[in-house]
Amino acid sequence: MTAAVRSRSRAEIRSVTDAEIPDWIRALNTGFLRAPTVSEAEVADRRSLSIPDRTLGAFDAGRCVATFRSFPQELTAVGGAAVPADAITNVSVTATHRRRGLLSEMMAADLAAAKDRGDVVATLIAAEYPIYGRYGFGPATHTTEWVIDVPRAGLDRRYAGPDDGGRVDLVDGEDVRKLGPELHERLRRLQPGVVDRTERWWQVSTGVVRRAGTPWTEPFYAVHRGPDGTVEGLAAYSCDDTWSDAKQPLNTVTVRNLIAVTPAAERALWLYLCSIDWVTKVRSGYRAPDDLLPHLLPDPRAATPLTHADWLWVRILDVVRALEARTYEGSGALVLEVVDPAGLAGGRRRLEATPEGASCTPTAESADLTLEVAQLAALWLGDESAVRLAALGRVQEERAGAARVADALLRTSRRPWCPDTF
Repeated sequence: MTAAVRSRSRAEIRSVTDAEIPDWIRALNTGFLRAPTVSEAEVADRRSLSIPDRTLGAFDAGRCVATFRSFPQELTAVGGAAVPADAITNVSVTATHRRRGLLSEMMAADLAAAKDRGDVVATLIAAEYPIYGRYGFGPATHTTEWVIDVPRAGLDRRYAGPDDGGRVDLVDGEDVRKLGPELHERLRRLQPGVVDRTERWWQVSTGVVRRAGTPWTEPFYAVHRGPDGTVEGLAAYSCDDTWSDAKQPLNTVTVRNLIAVTPAAERALWLYLCSIDWVTKVRSGYRAPDDLLPHLLPDPRAATPLTHADWLWVRILDVVRALEARTYEGSGALVLEVVDPAGLAGGRRRLEATPEGASCTPTAESADLTLEVAQLAALWLGDESAVRLAALGRVQEERAGAARVADALLRTSRRPWCPDTF
């Protein structure tokens, strides 16, 4: 957004100039309750990240009081197709300027620009649940974190390696930067909800690029190779140094990232992590709610859920392209009346889907389901149930049984998962 917009609060909303980046960072830090100081390293880091016309600020009397940034992203739809997404992050409004419409105006400007660019969806990770539904976003994936009580898990601590003919090896960051991107691309073709990882992502995650204000501790890296030597899984993890007064080890492994493209690789990496000497607990990091992990253990109760929450939120910008991009396990037709107060994606369309492909076209036929665009976003990746949303009053069933038809078409056999935050 290049033109300035005068908000109803009298603050000016516009793209941030290079000279204003320190003030923008100060406002961002203030909004997230971090120290409102700004270092030269933070400024340099932010300059390397920000796209000028997609980094917005609200300015009142020359001071930045709200922040907003977006960047290009690819999101994996059901079936493995990547759709262009407008990824939104760094959203804050200073407490002195709340309830003045600043976020609404920045969001409207960004979503309109994304629609004009041809983005199919917008995405974000919501710090607070109530904020983004009013802008048409719906929770499209969820996440769960477990802590494994290793002694209770029933595993043989004499574990000597994978039983699939493969092997687990420790590697260093340089190896990860070579092996990780191709493995992640394979995962993207398999797992709906996954977003792309840039070269910078791999540099930051392996310590080549250090984020200002974020302490770096080198993790351990383990890769799983299948029987033919192909890398099928990767884990990055750290470990604390905790001992009891009786000189018993009580160390906890914390998984920073674990991705795998086969169940055998998943199993091998989790069992490896649970077999490390001195480790009595393993924190899983954020996983899909239906992750295999608990049931890879002889006693699944040894994996206790720590967190279960919404994760990736999606806002549909192009209903036709979104519904035609994904695949469908069955065949059927459904007329959807999508309500979008922002005027970006509303309308009535007929979805005709088969395992071979789908078409989504405008229609004058009577609607089978009426729903707001946020509810369509919750359904699109296959995580939510139309029957459940109808019971909650969030989807209106215009034809008896239409919600069950929607579930038969849209729900997936495994839940979508987004491994990353942004």
